Amino acid sequence: MGEVVVLFRLMPHGVETDMNALAAGVQRAVPEGVKIRGMQIKDVAYGLKSLLVAAAMPDAGGVLDRFEEALAKVSGVESVEVMEESLV
Repeated sequence: MGEVVVLFRLMPHGVETDMNALAAGVQRAVPEGVKIRGMQIKDVAYGLKSLLVAAAMPDAGGVLDRFEEALAKVSGVESVEVMEESLV
């Protein structure tokens, strides 16, 4: 079994969302076996920002889905999108 690196884009509820608090919530939501490789706040438009999260996880059934569901439950997250996925 290999490892997968996935880049997620998290969109907040609005421009008033505290992106640092959002990033802290992501750190708390990481399930066992998943490692955060990096996070970056990116400007989108008109004051709206997104949080890019790079994570490494085992290439096992259900791990990606569980992590995506955990990210969607973080306070302040409006949507989660998988931007890239690659085997390492």
